[in-house]
Amino acid sequence: MKILIVAPEQLPVPGSGSVEICILAIAQQLAQNHKVTVVSRASNGMPFQSTINRVKIVRVSSESSEVYLASVLRFIQGSSYDVIQVDNRPHYMASIKNMYPQMKVTLFLHSLTFVPHTRHIANSLKYADLIIANSNSLMHELIVRFPSQAHKIRTVELGVDIITFTPPSESERSEARQKYGIGNRFTVLFVGRIIPRKGVPVLLRAVYLARKQVPLHLIIAGKGRASYLRKLRMQAKKLGVPVTWLGKQDHSEIHRIYQMADCFVCPSQKHEAFGLVNVEAMATGLPVIASRIGGIPEIVKHGSNGYLVDAYRHPSRFAKYLIRLEKNRELQCTLGNNGRSTVLQHFTWSQTASKIVSLYSQATRSEV
Repeated sequence: MKILIVAPEQLPVPGSGSVEICILAIAQQLAQNHKVTVVSRASNGMPFQSTINRVKIVRVSSESSEVYLASVLRFIQGSSYDVIQVDNRPHYMASIKNMYPQMKVTLFLHSLTFVPHTRHIANSLKYADLIIANSNSLMHELIVRFPSQAHKIRTVELGVDIITFTPPSESERSEARQKYGIGNRFTVLFVGRIIPRKGVPVLLRAVYLARKQVPLHLIIAGKGRASYLRKLRMQAKKLGVPVTWLGKQDHSEIHRIYQMADCFVCPSQKHEAFGLVNVEAMATGLPVIASRIGGIPEIVKHGSNGYLVDAYRHPSRFAKYLIRLEKNRELQCTLGNNGRSTVLQHFTWSQTASKIVSLYSQATRSEV
């Protein structure tokens, strides 16, 4: 098949945004057997056209959303694709299908952020030949919001690079810890955007409570507003919680951060469509403690590869599992090994691409 993937306008491909990471990873898998082009925003220091592992990447003007969409429509003009996949932008998808009705145009959604329950979005979704959600939870939410489109919504789970995200050797682990002066303390990791919905204040209090019984160190890797970060640093200082604040890490290096930790915590306070960080942690052999919310329970299985917290607004519920893991090294290893097995069985990029190919092959043969 000849496939075009239209990236959002905010960040370039390749890039460190989660959607852009997914786009390139999926495109590289698809490109092993299909002709794949990604159209993305232009960015300083990046050529207007390049090829990465057989994926052709074309970068177009993006001074605004309108300019970017116009640039994409111009790029498509005169070409023919079996499938045009638009990620996270319903109105782009609708505009492309409206202008090129003879082509199959699909929408790949990574979250609910860009599909509010409005008449405008409902009208846009009518244009899609296929809508892909990255979890059953997201699919269910979409069906509730847009029941008339239920017949064209499918689920394709995301994946992870199982070569890069892999359990470290003892020397790799020691080297990573030595770099940041962490020593041998049981280390808890959070990776993600540092915004209120991600639950970092709950995590800080959970570590504070757990440290009354066991020694813990916390690593927080991610980007946030300076004012919010100051507030969190003050909270950590007041509670006496030892934190290594790493800031935003390039995704090409983030696997080394996972390799320093003993467990991963995802204390999200609002719906997570998928939760790719949990899969990355599990691929690295870390047990995961996460909020039972959104698509997370489709990945984290309570008592098997980690723990799910029902009352996720209560720090004590996270603290309970932190204490349990710190006290039982054998349990920690068992859950971590099970997590790695879960990823190998269900969450690799090759599996993601295979499901997409199956859906697109069906779509090009007949109506979804």
